[in-house]
This record gives sequence, structure tokens and C-alpha cells, in this order.
Amino acid sequence: MSDELPRPPRRKRYAGKNPRKFEDKYKEHDPARYRDTVAKVLASGKTPAGAHIPILVAESLAALALKPGMTGVDATLGYGGHSLQILQNISPGGRLIGLDVDPLELPKTEARIRASGYDDSRFQAHRSNYAGIARAMTDHQLNAVDFVFADLGCSSMQIDDPARGFSFKVKGPLDMRMNPDRGLSAADWLAKVSMEKLAAALLQNSDEPRAETIASAIAGGRFPSTLELAQAIRESVRISDEDERERTVRRVFQAVRIAVNEEFTALDAFLRAVPTCLNPGGRIAILTFHSGEDRRVKQAFKAGVLEGIYAAASDSPITAAPEERRMNPRSTSAKLRWAIRA
Repeated sequence: MSDELPRPPRRKRYAGKNPRKFEDKYKEHDPARYRDTVAKVLASGKTPAGAHIPILVAESLAALALKPGMTGVDATLGYGGHSLQILQNISPGGRLIGLDVDPLELPKTEARIRASGYDDSRFQAHRSNYAGIARAMTDHQLNAVDFVFADLGCSSMQIDDPARGFSFKVKGPLDMRMNPDRGLSAADWLAKVSMEKLAAALLQNSDEPRAETIASAIAGGRFPSTLELAQAIRESVRISDEDERERTVRRVFQAVRIAVNEEFTALDAFLRAVPTCLNPGGRIAILTFHSGEDRRVKQAFKAGVLEGIYAAASDSPITAAPEERRMNPRSTSAKLRWAIRA
């Protein structure tokens, strides 16, 4: 019997100098071990695979007016970038509840925050959509909190992973569900949806100017992969501008994702629930990434001020500075709004 130790498995080989597939980018998935590689990716204005660069961090912290000892909720935990900054600002004595509906990413983020030194007395993760904020707070014996933060839309981890089906950059199953355990996938939703309902979703969810034309071409169709849907969208619009054609594909993917996840329904419920979750003088800050989200937040805050629910709200959205836009292109469309509970 040999005393030799078994050889470690060989690293997967790939074509070219650098890995191109999401699952092959082992260095980007291990930032603690390969800091230099991750730094190069960040310096190029890209997001490392499996990661998420928090947007408008300083502006969000200022809008929340955080102090040591405060208790609050991060309603969209995601990668935990904002939460870690919030925890630093409310320490010592502060407490944060982090909500996220994604069963795949939530455990990873909780482990990441625990590794940064925050135990159960300071941070608690809770699997829930942000629309369920009131019930989540009850589960954690909280009647009201000092602040609530929400970063809407998809995270980079979800967008970049082909297996989740959010992006058409590479081939993946057409899923798009933030919670893969619930509801119809995008492929199943498109196979069942009527032309009229899809056209309305394209118009309402992404302001798509060719909504009816595209809907008549793809409603009821079967598209097993993201690339097949993207190609069908391209073929449905007769425009010579290649850039506009690709923007059309992005808008349709966005609209379908919002419909599949019922994002606007959840956002409306969240905006109704938040005032009762805040202490007097408590603050709410919300990051949005397209007009449909921003319009809802703006209108809810404005109505809240008129009704005396909020003492004040931001007059105009806060946007990313040129340097942040250069370093993180995904910050370009971000808008931050805040309100203070009366």
C-alpha cells in the first residue's frame, strides 16, 4: 500500500490566456486569496465575477444619518456591501436586520458578514422579500426601527451568473427568478403570456417604444435559453442601428424580469409598509435603477409629505459622481431618494 498522498485535482483548463466563463474565473471568486487579480478587474471598470460593487455608499450613509446604537433594516441585503458599511457606522451597540429573497446568495452574504466580525447580536439575516418587511421585523421582536435602506433591482451576482438567466451576454437557462423556488421561470411565463399582457408589461416596465411589435413576435413562444430570446427580439425589430437594437434587447429582458418577479407589486407594498416600520424621525433611503422604480418612490415620498406621514423628503434624486460612473458603469442609472418619518 503506497504512503503517497493523493494528488490534488487539476484546475480546469480553458481556451486562451484568461478564463471567460463565469464558473471558471476562480481567482475573481476568491478575492481574499487573489487580491491583485480582483484589483485589476476593478481598475478596468468591471465587476469581479460573483461580486457586487455597492453604489452611492457615502451618499446612502449620509441620507440615513447613521449613529452608533441605531437599529435598522437593510431590505435588500444582496452581496452585503452596504450592510457592512452600515454596521460600521452604527457600532458599537447597533443592530441590523438584512432581508433577501434569494436562497442561493443569502447564506453566502451572511457568512461574509459573520467573517467580518458581526455576530447574531449585531446582525441577523432573514429570508424575505422587502415587501414583507413588517412581518420580518415582528419575527425579530422589532416594532419600529431608526432607518430602512433598500437597493432595488438585480445584484451583480445574479446578473453575471449564466445559470440564473438574467443576462444575454452568454447562454443560460431563461429563468430570471430572484427566488428560484417560487413562481414561473421567464421561459414558462413567456410561453403562457398573451400578446396584450406582454405588450403592457414592456411598456410599463421598461418604456419600450416597440412594445406591440415585439410582443406579437415573442408572446406564447418557447425560448429555452437567454440567447434564443435575445435573437428573437433582434429579429422582431426592423432597425439599422445596432446599438439601439441591443438597447431594445436589454429593455425587454428588464421588463420580463420585473414581470416574472412581480417587482412593482412588491415595491408598492414595501412603500406602503415602510412608514409604520419607522420610529418618529426615522429615515428611509432607496436606490433605484430605472424610471419605473424611481417614479414610484418619488410619488410615494411626495404623497407622504403632503399627508404628514413624512416630515421631509429629497427634492431631487442623488446620482453617482463622474468618478464612480467611470469605475463602476452600473452606477450610471442609479438614483437615490430619502424621506424622514414625521
